[in-house]
Amino acid sequence: MNIIEQINMEQVEKLTANKTIPPFRAGDFVRVMVKVREGTRERMQSFDGVVIAKKNRSINSSFKVRKISNGEGVERLFPLYSPNIQIEVLKHGKVRRAKLYYLRERTGKRARIAEKKRAADLEPVPKAPNT
Repeated sequence: MNIIEQINMEQVEKLTANKTIPPFRAGDFVRVMVKVREGTRERMQSFDGVVIAKKNRSINSSFKVRKISNGEGVERLFPLYSPNIQIEVLKHGKVRRAKLYYLRERTGKRARIAEKKRAADLEPVPKAPNT
């Protein structure tokens, strides 16, 4: 590992020491809480949408979220390790692509993504007692 990679890994560890980043991928519906400064005040603004792309490049990792606002598509790119964001996964999508740029041309029901049932979401079935 060269020096630049070592420095990047140290920075990633430092930025993730006090916060957890949930595992998510393209197709998942997420809520990103962004810290916004307006003058001297500070507030949290949410941006809900579908992850259409994720780029894994150590400290330069980012993900793109798309939502429809007032009938207009809005995309926003977030740096993954930014201290100004919090990520919450709301639903896991069932997709077969890593980049979902085809959603840009689709509207309405055609732009829906099926929800994936995960093993952690399912309740365990109780076993019948042996008699």
